Amino acid sequence: MHTAAVVGTGLIGTSIALALTARGVTTHLIDRDPDRVRIAAARGAGTPEPPSAPVDIAVIAVPPSHTARTLADHQKAELARVYTDVASVKALPHAECLALGCDTTTLVGGHPLAGRDRSGPLAARAELFQDHHWVLTPSPDTSEFALNRALEMVSLCGAVPVLLDPPDHDRAVALVSHLPHLMATLTAARLREGEAYAVRLAGRGMRDATRVASGDAGLWADILAANAAALAPLLTELSADLATAAHALSRLSATAPEPEATADALADLTAILHRGVEGRSRITPPYDGPGARPHTVLSVTLGGRDRPLARLLDDVDEARLELTGLELTGPEPSGPATAVPDPAVTGLPYAGATPAAADSVGLKVAPDVAHALTEALRNRGWTVR
Repeated sequence: MHTAAVVGTGLIGTSIALALTARGVTTHLIDRDPDRVRIAAARGAGTPEPPSAPVDIAVIAVPPSHTARTLADHQKAELARVYTDVASVKALPHAECLALGCDTTTLVGGHPLAGRDRSGPLAARAELFQDHHWVLTPSPDTSEFALNRALEMVSLCGAVPVLLDPPDHDRAVALVSHLPHLMATLTAARLREGEAYAVRLAGRGMRDATRVASGDAGLWADILAANAAALAPLLTELSADLATAAHALSRLSATAPEPEATADALADLTAILHRGVEGRSRITPPYDGPGARPHTVLSVTLGGRDRPLARLLDDVDEARLELTGLELTGPEPSGPATAVPDPAVTGLPYAGATPAAADSVGLKVAPDVAHALTEALRNRGWTVR
């Protein structure tokens, strides 16, 4: 791949352009807002000049409700040989493409599952997609050439491709992306009327739970509306659980409740919490033992500074990235490194190794965290291998 065009220079479009440009692909930036193009170009994402001939691939990076029409317009203008998009809903835009008579042989639907709590070209990062899933939804009409070109682009962006049918994609993201976003937003909305002293007590847990609520409201309304058919049943199920929890808490808050009523309410509440534990375990299986996910170990040189391990753990915490464990290595290792639990998580002292004697440490992380943590620590002056 030598040339590309990105139509829409928001967070995702500009990040794709940055990634492709960094890999030597001549990338043309297109947007109805000339200021966004100028900002993206100034960030090094590509050139604002239009291509003189059809590019190898064009990325349609606009909201779902505009995807089909934008694609149709640029196909008519022969912008590219192959087209893909980044809409976070696939079935509706694909149906609209068919209705508009788009050439689906050159189209590969796409959705990179990555983002930030900020929007626009200033928030874009070339490494945004590194080790993240990138769903591709080719239709039966999609040519092998077009699919291979889209796969090449995903690889250049450092992402992991996943092939799905559009309806399967929409049900999946309704569960793991759209529902959590809506719940974070509804939770954050409660803060609007909260007492000032209560809001000041909000800590990391609340910030993490509501982080995505600061996203572009107009864009997210477009996304949720486009995926209404998949999202509505999940909200119905969730509302039933919320009603059960509310009813249980009302019974527990009643004046002098009957012991039997208290026991029943606690049982209902505990059952809901247990189901949450079970659901969470499906996305965070243990890293050791049966069914474990692979992990990556980053080796960090501690050096001779005072309390270097404590400082390293502080920097990891500042990066807001999660460790799954540590491996401490002494200056003269005579055997395998001793694996110890993450003290930031367990609060337990180290066993089997003395931090002061260690001259390096292995940070055990999930593979999709490794790149981001490496960059964050290097930016703080650590040597990471």
